[in-house]
Amino acid sequence: MNVSEQLLKILEQEGVKHIFGVAGDALNPLVAAMANQSTIKWIKMKHEGNASYAAFAQGELGQNFGVCASTVGPGALHLVNGLYNAKKERSPVLAITGQIPVANIGTSYHQEVDLTKVFDDICEYQAVIRSAEEAPKIILRAIRIAINKKCVCRIELPADLAHAAAANQNFVQRVFRSDSEIHPSQEKLENAVQLIDGAKKVGILAGAGCRNAKEEVIAFSKLLNAPITHTVRASDIFDHSTENVVGLTGLIGNPSGYKGVMECDLLIMLGTDFPYGPYLPEKTKTIQIDIRPENIGNRTAVDLGIHADLKFVLQYLNEKCKLKKDDSWVNSLNKEFRSWVANNGEDASTKRDFKILHPQIMAKAISDQASDDTIFVIDTGTSAIWATNFMNFHAERRMIGSFNHGSMAVGLPAAIGAQLQYPEREIWALVGDGAFNMTLHDFSTAVEYGLPIKIIVLNNNELGFVKIEMEEAGLVPNYDALEVKNFDFAQYAKLVGGDGINVTNVKEVDNAVELAKRSDKPFIINAKVTGAELSLPPHISFGMAKNFAMSKIKEALSASKGDKKNWENIKNEIKAFIDKETAN
Repeated sequence: MNVSEQLLKILEQEGVKHIFGVAGDALNPLVAAMANQSTIKWIKMKHEGNASYAAFAQGELGQNFGVCASTVGPGALHLVNGLYNAKKERSPVLAITGQIPVANIGTSYHQEVDLTKVFDDICEYQAVIRSAEEAPKIILRAIRIAINKKCVCRIELPADLAHAAAANQNFVQRVFRSDSEIHPSQEKLENAVQLIDGAKKVGILAGAGCRNAKEEVIAFSKLLNAPITHTVRASDIFDHSTENVVGLTGLIGNPSGYKGVMECDLLIMLGTDFPYGPYLPEKTKTIQIDIRPENIGNRTAVDLGIHADLKFVLQYLNEKCKLKKDDSWVNSLNKEFRSWVANNGEDASTKRDFKILHPQIMAKAISDQASDDTIFVIDTGTSAIWATNFMNFHAERRMIGSFNHGSMAVGLPAAIGAQLQYPEREIWALVGDGAFNMTLHDFSTAVEYGLPIKIIVLNNNELGFVKIEMEEAGLVPNYDALEVKNFDFAQYAKLVGGDGINVTNVKEVDNAVELAKRSDKPFIINAKVTGAELSLPPHISFGMAKNFAMSKIKEALSASKGDKKNWENIKNEIKAFIDKETAN
């Protein structure tokens, strides 16, 4: 047995089923060893960056860790973005990277990169193998840290050691996985009860840390008659139909969600490091409960911080806090939220006589037809706006993406990782055309492995979210930089062995979604949507309004001077607005 085979045996005993990567150089002994076993499958991606996104999906969705691999310097560098995404989403991922032979390290050898420096900010731990004797010890340590801290770790395997005889096999053991809880002091719990009992209007801001405490959060909300505002990452925990959920706050939030945070006299932050300061109250008393102590007080001043497992704390508070009988505020926000959801449903209905294909119509149609246990991968940008505002992640649905790192191009590769992990579930990815262009080469990987992923490309021939950012900053959109030149994505899907369909108007939407749902091949819906759809935050400050107005004035002046692209954008925005207002 060599070191590569030993590593593979360790991964096998820990339940790993897939390694996503590109073979070559230092990894060749590992890839060769995989041919002698049938438990772990090497998934040959077209690009290492996509491999790391696919591994992220498996670490995020399962009870285990995802694994990606690359060869020496240039290949290893491609892993960076997907691994940063895993770090920011707190998804356990193990990256295996090759390295030049030990004797040549530090000599500026061909393809040499100091990978320890490169990955220092990404990885919680790096198992840099420098002898066969230490290999099993530090490999197991890397896995142990990745699993128990929900983080990214890396194994560096030099080319000469990859096929060296294994040592210390007697040290190989099953990785320890902690099931311990963190409990706070009794004093902290009693202080929380006092603050809560003394408040009149309690608001809850719930994050992804509530995933294992959903029922306790709902019971807490009902006890206090407190509205639940949630973060984007918690959209599949507190869906639109959950009692007392009033939606999102932040740049892509809704009015009732914003009010649930800003109008309370006690804000309770549960399992969230919500980063948008302007959408947090400045003077309201705040309790923050988090498993990560570094998050407490990170975004706003906190009157009481509790470092503990959320479920345990909520069970205590549900038992000790007094019932708040006044439900007038939560009822008003519930009513406002239900009205907002209903209006959105009407605005995006395929039954209306729209003349223009609005992007939210596609999002709503997918939500209406997808299975109750669908996994949705939502790419960064306007895709996230339409998904969170017009889709409902109820029942056993899951939603993943790049919500903290904010990286484009997560959609397609993460869908591949998700479908391999859950072959029996529907996997839908909602992506913009800019993001899809970054990763489309691995659509053929989905074809090769027979993965019936469904990719909806919101094709508006521009970087839509960047345009919004420029307008909010008071700038004139530069369409020479924003324009995306696309080919026929549906024909491309068929060319590489999948299937696809072009959608240009609302009458084609339902049929296209049904075809994708039934397809046993990877499927692309190339939805040619308008890029003129406006999206406004739940609260518009004077500065935001001023910048947006200045941008529009500058666009009009530029158009009057002969800028055809700005003139077309203005006309399209007017047409899109009129279309929504007049459609039956």
